[in-house]
Amino acid sequence: MKKYKVFFEIEGAHAMFTRPDTGSSFVSYPAPTFSAAKGMFESIARVKSAYIKPVKVEICRPIQYEKYATNYGGPLRKANQIAKKASYQHMAMILTNVCYRIYGEILLCGREPEGVNSRHALQEIFNRRRDKGQCWHTPCLGWKEFVPLYFGPKRPETKVETSINEVIPSMLVSPFDAPVNGSQASIYVQNVKIENGVLRYDQ
Repeated sequence: MKKYKVFFEIEGAHAMFTRPDTGSSFVSYPAPTFSAAKGMFESIARVKSAYIKPVKVEICRPIQYEKYATNYGGPLRKANQIAKKASYQHMAMILTNVCYRIYGEILLCGREPEGVNSRHALQEIFNRRRDKGQCWHTPCLGWKEFVPLYFGPKRPETKVETSINEVIPSMLVSPFDAPVNGSQASIYVQNVKIENGVLRYDQ
């Protein structure tokens, strides 16, 4: 069966792919999780009968962290904070000056309309929008406030940081048990390897 592949390059000043095991002082993974990468693909294009499965990510800048503070004003604050209309300040360790190339494969996830090749259609829509700088909604690098400085096709000057080699003891794959229409059930993978700047999601 023919494989339908897509890819994009994304660059940003900041990124945050939260490790759930870091508690209230968030720390980022060094690269996007599977679900974060899938969300980036879906921010550009989506159809009902097919979806883009992230396959791998190439890290194209040295991994750099910096401290970051953000104010939360939602309903999960303590009662006295809500009464005083006071924000809760989150401290985090985020990534800075990031650049990734993310690759995916298009798979079926439902019944195709008669006479329509959903995978080919999604590939064409995605590539056209990516190349024109169009999107379904603004892609982000983890947190919504971290919008990209660049999102598009590969740039010839971008190179993979082949010096990056590390093992992530436990990495969140997705907060859902299925790639499409799943129920909430977090899935983790242990001992995820980044080899020569490349993280493969099918480990």
